[in-house]
Amino acid sequence: MDPELKRILDETHALAKENHRMLRAIRRDQWLGLVGRIIIWIIILALPLYLYQQYLQPLVSKYVPGTTTSGIFGFPTSAELQKLINSYKVGQ
Repeated sequence: MDPELKRILDETHALAKENHRMLRAIRRDQWLGLVGRIIIWIIILALPLYLYQQYLQPLVSKYVPGTTTSGIFGFPTSAELQKLINSYKVGQ
């Protein structure tokens, strides 16, 4: 085999291997990015619900005795929130 052809063939082979390695790295980074975005969105969407359940709901039930949260997903209705605001204003 001609030495020039062998050099070109080896160079092409090395470029193909490097290209394959870079494509695998790009694909891996895309998967990790997708997983990261999914985790971030789960946190963004779930954190307000968790904070409501932990901190706001006990306060609402404490200041408005005898009422239960009967809105959608257990959230207080606008009438219940208005009662809470009125009871807070009277207490000051």
